[in-house]
Amino acid sequence: MAEKKILLSIIELGGYPDFTPLYQRLGYEVIIESKMRKVLKLLKRKTPDVVVAEFNFQSDFRDRTSTLESLMSVIERMPGTKTVIFYDKEYRPQLDRLQAHYRFSQIMPFPINQDELKTTLSEFYTR
Repeated sequence: MAEKKILLSIIELGGYPDFTPLYQRLGYEVIIESKMRKVLKLLKRKTPDVVVAEFNFQSDFRDRTSTLESLMSVIERMPGTKTVIFYDKEYRPQLDRLQAHYRFSQIMPFPINQDELKTTLSEFYTR
């Protein structure tokens, strides 16, 4: 029996549907976390197959734009890990600046289209 793929869902702000049932129907073992500090600690022990996270622009950060930068600096050392980033359209310019430094597998604007998310997650491991 094949081992389940791990999907790490990072929900810092939320405000969108809980996609856990979708992730599970697609065969993922789901880990949910809401604090980036705990995520970074978890990533020292586990390498998820997929990370779904929010881009939350934070203008009050002195040296970065969001906690996503901390996450991606760890994920970039995990070449098999796919990333899906949810974002608010008004922050697209800030996200574009991050994309100049980090590779995201997929970015999706709010509101999230569940069918598109399903297709994306399904295609990650059928290519």
